[in-house]
Amino acid sequence: MIILALETATEACSAALYLDGRVIERYRVTPELIRKIAERSWSPETNPADKQHTEALAAKGYLDAFSLVKADAGQAFSQRNQNKDLASRIFANRHQTWFQKLFSASVDAGILEQRDLVGYRRHMVFLRGSQHSPPHYDYVRDGMEALKECFAAEPDAFARAVLGHWLFGFIHPYMDGNGRMARFLMNLMLASGGYPWTVIRVEDRAEYMAGLEQASVGGNIQPFADFISSCVRKAQAR
Repeated sequence: MIILALETATEACSAALYLDGRVIERYRVTPELIRKIAERSWSPETNPADKQHTEALAAKGYLDAFSLVKADAGQAFSQRNQNKDLASRIFANRHQTWFQKLFSASVDAGILEQRDLVGYRRHMVFLRGSQHSPPHYDYVRDGMEALKECFAAEPDAFARAVLGHWLFGFIHPYMDGNGRMARFLMNLMLASGGYPWTVIRVEDRAEYMAGLEQASVGGNIQPFADFISSCVRKAQAR
């Protein structure tokens, strides 16, 4: 049986956000804050301090998006033998919804407007600590179409997961949240192959980022594929 996530909201947010996002995305999220978010005791409407808590906004948005992706991945897993291209179609139809949910807490808190979350980026973006320069925003839509074509042409779920994660990050279609979205995409594709939900752990950040850099700048995706493979094996051993 696939392990898509732990069952309770607190456990899911703790496992997926605390391990996956707290350092990789450079947020400083504590277990106490995660618990507060997951148990719905964080309230920017009534508590001004909560409204200004950037880490809380990230945690709330992650939990909301995670719930959507978990359901979508479950569907891809349950129909993996009958509907081979379902995960690709889910991604095409749902990734914008995932992204909007990822930042919905910031909209609710009045920090972002809903229109800021419509479509892809309309500005240039530069990656701190990387030699990779994502494509000009005029070419993002073409890049996303190429990503969808890649999924359609690749029958192997693990290959789709690795290529999808890397290419999504290479295109960098949004101004923020690309890493989290890439890992959501990766897990959707893994689920379509019967693999467990796989987390990139904090202690593996350096190897993770180095693998992406080698793929994007050096043109060698093998180290990144090997790294993801090792993460999947760890998930299978749980």
